[in-house]
Amino acid sequence: MSLSSLFLAYVEDLPPRRNGVRKHRNIPVTMPDGVVLMTDHFAPRATGDFPTILMRLPYGRRGFGTIAQVYAERGFHVVLQACRGTEKSGGEFDPLTNERADGLATLDWLKAQPWFDGRLGLSGPSYLGYAQWAICDALPPISAMATKVTTANFRPVVFPSGAFHLGLWLSWLQVIEGLRQRPLHTATRMFSGRIERTTAQAGMTLPLIEADRAASGHAVPFWRHWFEHSVGNDRFWDAIDHRHRLTATTPPVHFISGWYDFMLDPLLADYARLVELGHRPYLTVGTWFHIAEELQRDNLRETIFWMRAHLEGDSSGLRTKPVRIHISGLDQWREFEHYPPGPPDLEQWFLGSDAALTPTAPTSSGVDRYRYDPADPTPNLGGAIFAFTGAGAVDNALLEARSDVLVYSSAPLTETLTIIGQTSVTLHACAALAHADFFVRLCDVSPEGRSINICDGLYRVTPATPREPNGSWRLEFPLHATAHAFRPGHRLRLLIASGAHPRYARNLGTDEPIGTATTMLANTIEILHGTGQATAITLPRYGL
Repeated sequence: MSLSSLFLAYVEDLPPRRNGVRKHRNIPVTMPDGVVLMTDHFAPRATGDFPTILMRLPYGRRGFGTIAQVYAERGFHVVLQACRGTEKSGGEFDPLTNERADGLATLDWLKAQPWFDGRLGLSGPSYLGYAQWAICDALPPISAMATKVTTANFRPVVFPSGAFHLGLWLSWLQVIEGLRQRPLHTATRMFSGRIERTTAQAGMTLPLIEADRAASGHAVPFWRHWFEHSVGNDRFWDAIDHRHRLTATTPPVHFISGWYDFMLDPLLADYARLVELGHRPYLTVGTWFHIAEELQRDNLRETIFWMRAHLEGDSSGLRTKPVRIHISGLDQWREFEHYPPGPPDLEQWFLGSDAALTPTAPTSSGVDRYRYDPADPTPNLGGAIFAFTGAGAVDNALLEARSDVLVYSSAPLTETLTIIGQTSVTLHACAALAHADFFVRLCDVSPEGRSINICDGLYRVTPATPREPNGSWRLEFPLHATAHAFRPGHRLRLLIASGAHPRYARNLGTDEPIGTATTMLANTIEILHGTGQATAITLPRYGL
């Protein structure tokens, strides 16, 4: 037992340890092409057979060492493997591309180990979860998965709604490159806000293909490869899309995520697919963001009970209902048989004159305008972003004060309004240029006036986007999923803008390729509301 594993067990209220641990570090595992992947094995210091938990990661094994020890102390063999081209493993790191082949070769290696008894669990967040999906159809008969803040399909993660997820990949690039070259320095940058500041600065680089140099000081092969080969290339994405591996024979899966995680919606799509196939997956969603402590500690308690249930036949630690979600506003956890918990009552709120948001459709028409300038882009504030500082629910006052943001507010509510699932928006709009983005955010305004973001979404229009007879666009799109209760005395607030920099790459107003574009054109945006062109938000309401 180490002090760190003892502390983690205390913080997470874990079940008692069962045994000591023997560590075998830097085991070379050779891939079919000769590349060696460095691997650690944490073995229970006890006699008998034990199931195995495998975690394949690009972030360095040492950072997951305490988690591995905690699992091993509770009766699991634990294997940590550095992905190709990361830490001390050989080869070149090409994100997402090699996890299928390398994962299958690692399974073959596992099966040849004298201590492996055929029972296998896969666990881990984010990229580690993607590595799970890459091999989920090749696991032994007794297997289980705990996939966290991840998805089998990364295309909407890289290009949400057709935009480029700039902030995510510029920040992630710094983490991957930094952990490989200067891990301690990079850890300091993570928790001091330096990663986010560098991302904001580097994100202003044009052409964007050069932003890797601005962020890391050198050209990064995978960044340039993506700009040159992934944009609009279906074959590129088909090769690394593992959704087709979700079948009737997929092992039991426990999905874990947060309402402010940028991969939440594709994760929920993976969950829904398994339900459709007849599975009974577990789903846990907290009011967390991607880098939240609860998620980065790997949700140890939930995972231990899940693995014991499906690898050891001990289901005593599992909750009765498979879905457990946290409802912000109420600050309560609720459990259900399904997600979402039955059909909602759909409730519409409409934009009106004088910046109003009302539950009744307005009887007169109106137009609100703003100017979006990519040279001074509307900033992102909080939300479902990849960030070590500043993610999640924040006060939106600074954003709402900008001239390129429209703000619509309701009257104070007289009763609790609880929403679960995806809010949707019907937006009637015009723009001087045919290339434009529309960013919509729903906020909860407290009686004291603090405006907190609940969910948001983006829609990108191009010259190919269909228009109404009057030349306007009628855009329908979802905001990311949430579970929130607006309390009596609080107000609903809707923000509309045309950017969220550096979260999404700026819409420059032209049709130049995203990686090489350098021309910037300001755009005049009109939001239409009223008779015949009612811009509205539809809320999935539940009477809880």
